[in-house]
Amino acid sequence: MGHESRSKTTRHIIAGAVAAVAVGAVPVAHADIELGKGFSVEGFLDMSAYSFNPKAGSTTSAAGIDQFETDFKWAGSNGVSARVDVEYGESFEGSGDTTFVEQAFVTKAFTEQFSVKVGRFLSYSGWEAEEPTGLFQYSGSGYAPYFYGYYQNGASALYTSGKFDLMASVVTSTFNPLDRDAKKLGYELGAAVKPMEGLTAKAFYLNDKDSDTDVVNVWLSYAANGFTFAGEYNTANYAGSADGKGFLLMGNYASGPFGITLRYVDFKIKGDDGEGGSATSLKTNSITISPSYKASDNLLVVAEFRKDNVKVGGPDSTQVALEALFSF
Repeated sequence: MGHESRSKTTRHIIAGAVAAVAVGAVPVAHADIELGKGFSVEGFLDMSAYSFNPKAGSTTSAAGIDQFETDFKWAGSNGVSARVDVEYGESFEGSGDTTFVEQAFVTKAFTEQFSVKVGRFLSYSGWEAEEPTGLFQYSGSGYAPYFYGYYQNGASALYTSGKFDLMASVVTSTFNPLDRDAKKLGYELGAAVKPMEGLTAKAFYLNDKDSDTDVVNVWLSYAANGFTFAGEYNTANYAGSADGKGFLLMGNYASGPFGITLRYVDFKIKGDDGEGGSATSLKTNSITISPSYKASDNLLVVAEFRKDNVKVGGPDSTQVALEALFSF
């Protein structure tokens, strides 16, 4: 899996807390529509309705398009290819619905195993995918902004083999896709092992000079006989004396068009108190149950019930959601 989605209600849940202080759900098919020699397009339309109910405060209900994305891919000669993802949705600035370029990069494959890409691209880190087409449920864990890299500007190298992969990126910022200042660079290092069919383990170290942040992200997954199990652990040191820790446990079962996911997330962020010490500014855990139905190769319907127990940083909350995800 890739990076966790920061869109939709996960961001709303965490923002609310901070302000107060598969067949299953994976992958619907992409058609990879050929538009010409070496030129193709794919994408998705994500729609949902949800109700967010904090223990203290008023209920929020909403429905509409979460995002619409079109990915343009071009395969040239001599191992050179390019990709541009254009999205309608909430932009990097979080300023409401707009159309923007999410990522754009050029890749040079030197061999079948080794390639380098340059431009703006998504971090390799994190169990949960950035896009809804890669999630096992409706919402993301909520801790991606604290522990995952994000879209990044720079260069990245990838070596991949049957059972072992290496990844390395040098970027202007590990966490801010709008940062183009190359005076203080960040970097990301990763390794993956796949010792047997269905079993994958990955580990990442991320460093961002500008925000003085170091993150370690490790996860393990196993898939067999319709089941997928995953576990993830994160630890981070931020500027000053701030730090964070968090983990995730997830299980998914899929049979025919039906799937169901159960997930538990627990994390804690200690903020800098400004006097060389730290104080817990966010401590929360959540449990999510998410059944899904694959209506066709291109249409996935996902329901979700989620309960957040916020011990520090905001009120407890519950959320119910229904999502329709169409891919092409």
